[in-house]
Amino acid sequence: MPTREELKDRAFAEIEDRAEELIGIAKHILANPEPGFREFKTAAVVGEKFAEMGVPFRSGLGMTGMRGEIIGGSEGPTMAIMGELDSLIVNEHPHADGSTGAAHACGHHCQIAMMLGATMALQRGDVLPHLSGRVVSMAVPAEEYIEIEYRDQLRRDGKIEFLGGKPEFIRLGEFDDVHLAMMMHTTSTPHEKQLCLTGTNNGTLAKRIQFVGKGAHAGGSPHLGINALNAATLAMSAIHFNRETFLDTDTVRVHPIITKGGEAVSAVPADVRMETFVRGKTLDAIMDANRKVDRALRAGGMAVGATVNIQTIPGYLPMLQNDRMQAIFRANAEKLVGADNIGRTEHRTGSTDMGDVSAIMPVVHPYVGGATGIGHGADYVVQDYQMAVITGAKAMVATVIDLMGDGAAEANRVVANHRPDMTSREYVNFMRTLAAEDSYTDA
Repeated sequence: MPTREELKDRAFAEIEDRAEELIGIAKHILANPEPGFREFKTAAVVGEKFAEMGVPFRSGLGMTGMRGEIIGGSEGPTMAIMGELDSLIVNEHPHADGSTGAAHACGHHCQIAMMLGATMALQRGDVLPHLSGRVVSMAVPAEEYIEIEYRDQLRRDGKIEFLGGKPEFIRLGEFDDVHLAMMMHTTSTPHEKQLCLTGTNNGTLAKRIQFVGKGAHAGGSPHLGINALNAATLAMSAIHFNRETFLDTDTVRVHPIITKGGEAVSAVPADVRMETFVRGKTLDAIMDANRKVDRALRAGGMAVGATVNIQTIPGYLPMLQNDRMQAIFRANAEKLVGADNIGRTEHRTGSTDMGDVSAIMPVVHPYVGGATGIGHGADYVVQDYQMAVITGAKAMVATVIDLMGDGAAEANRVVANHRPDMTSREYVNFMRTLAAEDSYTDA
């Protein structure tokens, strides 16, 4: 019976042997970026690789998602390893699609390659029989919470219900037979070093807002109109005036944009649209900030006599990570890059739908270096693919082997000692309670 270290050596050898192929996959996806729920070309790449590996898989999950499965040599729990299919839209990015502006300004192209590399290594004939349970390889759509109007229309058309890929996977039951999960993300932040353990993340709600006023000639008869842009501007000021009431420890973030400011400069704006996120470290913080934002929006409409329509859309839950899974990852990271090259962050104020998975099972979500620039910015580029793909895949596969080797003793221990916030069905029901559409008028 080989030791876990011997299994890791075999897995690492597979990843090294296929390093050129894996980096090529990442670069191909980089050259063909697609935003969420549109990732058909990227999903096809994953499907082709699953087929080449002989991995049974299902496709079209949440429109574009994929799920492959490999089975170990004995009974045990099921662990998911994930990569995200989608890109952002950053027109100025050097690898942006010229027609859509889509660009991998957050490194998801490397996630897919990492996940595929780990799958290739784990399914080796001298590795997989010595693992217990199943490994589910997931390519998940739509992690970046963008194009809200487009996604909301998909929802209204009955094609999806939730606007993020992992929430949609949970709703579809794709995590019902999974006991623990892992994924990795690239980073460009110097203090996060080559491999980085991360802590918690903010959760978020999304909001679409419409201010409805009354059109009139902006020069000749503005007194006959109701200026919806003024209502929106007042509402944004009212949101700002609430910022001092947000506790620093709650890391609340509210960042509205106006997506439509009127029809023509000669007319009093009668239809003005806004979008915003409401983020926070805890659900209580998010809901408190959400009430204040709604109050500010209503105040803006009331001040000028406009109607305000507020749609609140479930976003992502705050992310928590399992301490034992992090300790296992760290031990492997030290062997791969050395203790001096491991970073640590306690809390991130961005949001990820890995938080939703963390509500229903133990997860670990570390980071791997290799990128430069600012995340989500035009200068975010992966420079070191050996680090971002190959070292990342090794760190992932080593963690899986530690959890699923030796009769899956570590995985069973993690699952037995973990107390999830909710079941997957409770999660779905809770998220549905967050959705609301309200209209307020001063008439």
